[in-house]
Amino acid sequence: MDKLTHGSLTFTWLNGGVTHLDGGAMFGVVPKPLWSKKYPCNENNQIELRTDPIFFEWNGKKVMIESSIGVGKLTDKQKRNYGVTEESSVDQSLEQLGFTREDIDIILMTHLHFDHACGLTMWEGDKLVSAFPNAKIYTSRVEWDEMRDPNIRSRNTYWKENWEPIADQVITFEEEMEIDVGLRMVHTGGHSDGHAIILLEHEGETFVHLGDLLPTHAHRNPLWVLAFDDYPMDSIHQKQKWIPYTIEKDAWILFYHDAFYRAIKWDEEGNITQSIPRTK
Repeated sequence: MDKLTHGSLTFTWLNGGVTHLDGGAMFGVVPKPLWSKKYPCNENNQIELRTDPIFFEWNGKKVMIESSIGVGKLTDKQKRNYGVTEESSVDQSLEQLGFTREDIDIILMTHLHFDHACGLTMWEGDKLVSAFPNAKIYTSRVEWDEMRDPNIRSRNTYWKENWEPIADQVITFEEEMEIDVGLRMVHTGGHSDGHAIILLEHEGETFVHLGDLLPTHAHRNPLWVLAFDDYPMDSIHQKQKWIPYTIEKDAWILFYHDAFYRAIKWDEEGNITQSIPRTK
């Protein structure tokens, strides 16, 4: 498993499965000759997008960012449509670290689209149950409200199977919430109305997870936003705010989806100054 360590803090990327989504949809109005130079596609114009949760320990708590694509949550048709060639093996990843699902204390959800939230629940016989029964699950109030009452557009990605079994574990916040000392979530909107980002400060180092505002390193240009974004201008404005923040802080940017990098640092010219390549 790929890791990023700073002092006493280690991020580990669990194996959460993989999707292959249409490159045009992932880069919106950006022409293929431009985006394909930065992020290659296959013969079907699909790009590889991991769904790998980020595990770390924080002040004695075992924490995950996002939850994976899950296991047995998608039909064969959905697997074909979303290019799912591998489902989650989070159990095996946690076992290698000496933990189980029951050990997870906190799950931080930037948003609750199916490719982030399917791993929150699992099948136990013919019943769906919480996959992490002892965890507190944090998301924005706006996101949680839409998850339970989606609109005509969002109902395709907010599924009751992913929220009903974990409803009593969810903790919501308005604009910003400090989960623990040095660990906070900030509501941004953009990709979804309730989308949030995660900011961490540890021993003089800053770590930022921008969720699907920045799903891959190839989305650095503020104008390169997803056709999936519900509020693209909000995405652009938030990228204009937070990408310079990461540069100013010399922060590590952590990825959930990127198939090539687990984490990177950028300079003001957009050069990658440090990186953790994906190896597994």
